[in-house]
Amino acid sequence: MELTRGSAELEALNVQLNNEEDLLAYKKPLDNYHPALVPRLLGHTLVWCGNTVYGKRPSYLKFRAVEIIARVPYHSWASAAYTMLTLFYNNEQKAMRLSETAKYAQLAQDNETMHVVVISQLAKRERKAGFLRHTLVPMLFAFVYFWASYLLYLVKPRYSYELNYMFENHAFEQYTEFIHRHEEGLKKKPVDSAFLAWYGRNPENQYEFFRSIRNDEIIHRNTSIEEIGR
Repeated sequence: MELTRGSAELEALNVQLNNEEDLLAYKKPLDNYHPALVPRLLGHTLVWCGNTVYGKRPSYLKFRAVEIIARVPYHSWASAAYTMLTLFYNNEQKAMRLSETAKYAQLAQDNETMHVVVISQLAKRERKAGFLRHTLVPMLFAFVYFWASYLLYLVKPRYSYELNYMFENHAFEQYTEFIHRHEEGLKKKPVDSAFLAWYGRNPENQYEFFRSIRNDEIIHRNTSIEEIGR
């Protein structure tokens, strides 16, 4: 997937991945990717902390926390890219490459923002969220994750991409488990969201919505590793 793809093409890929055979073909080549030690340790720590606070089983409120955190690396990449542009503005090829990174990071940020806004509304209907556990703690996670991802990008971009690979892979697995476990119930629940309609998605029910989120996460996971080769 090229970073020059616009949101329309990313949405088309998302729809394509509703087909399980296409999904398997898309994800399998990178399923066994082995990150370096530093991002692997950070990734396992991040996932462990999340599972400790919110439990191993996926839920609306856990997804809300996950999506607050998931926006962070794309924000950090864009910020790091702008920082590096200040240093490499006289290198046109480098400047174009960094600008492409910033462009994709903005698309991914917008996508993750849609996730957290809509899931937050759905979570309200399922269970009340406590401020400490479901707002303050994810914000603290996000703060630490931002600076870790930002500094890794400046020092060695590969590590930042690999850390995101691990987090997005975990998110993909959580959404996959959720829609398989609750498929019939989710198909009976509507999605009424002005923000989702504004974004340009119109799922008929929560199953279709969460399936599209699952597809987003695998696209983000794969893109993180594809970036390393550039």
